[in-house]
Amino acid sequence: MSRKTFSISAIAAVAIATVMIPGVDGAAVLAQAANDQFSATEAADPAPAAELVPETLEYISEPVVQPLVAAPEQDVLREAGSLGELVGMVDTAAPMNDEMHCLAGAVYFEARGEPLAGQLAVAQVIVNRTEDGRFPRSYCGVVRQRGQFSFMRGRTMPQIRDRSAAWERAVAIAQIAHKGLWESAAGDAVFFHARYVRPGWSRTKTRLAQIDTHIFYR
Repeated sequence: MSRKTFSISAIAAVAIATVMIPGVDGAAVLAQAANDQFSATEAADPAPAAELVPETLEYISEPVVQPLVAAPEQDVLREAGSLGELVGMVDTAAPMNDEMHCLAGAVYFEARGEPLAGQLAVAQVIVNRTEDGRFPRSYCGVVRQRGQFSFMRGRTMPQIRDRSAAWERAVAIAQIAHKGLWESAAGDAVFFHARYVRPGWSRTKTRLAQIDTHIFYR
């Protein structure tokens, strides 16, 4: 039965009761009947729960700042306009491991009196040899290989004047060759000799370039 139908029926019943039952206050009966009817109706059809209203959200406008990724060292150094400028950009004060010391030492003793392009070519040959199966796989192994570099004293490198400008240039050239930051005219050469000598093996190799006092071969 709907709420409306139930209410009409209840009121009608109360009205009949006030007529048929003497001494009963009609108003009181009506009030009590209305109250009972309301309670019964609420029990059968409870009122919906109060709606929960979320708190007002407060928006704070702030700029989102994301840190920029620093450009790799190689990308920065490649912006140099010349090999000389690139050499000046290299951090030569950074600590070196034994391998880099061997590479820089070979540049220092073999080509420190030559232009930077000649020094880079010597370093490039050593790098190339480590990638060629006919030679040792490390810079120190290549430099210490018997009979390959005349400045070596057996397997020992002579003392280096490590406070000289020539050493700083050699260190920079070694890092440039190691990281491939500048293309050398020596290309993929793995042999070289001074131009004032002509070793027998040179006749069986492919000549690639002559840079100052050295001739380079593949």
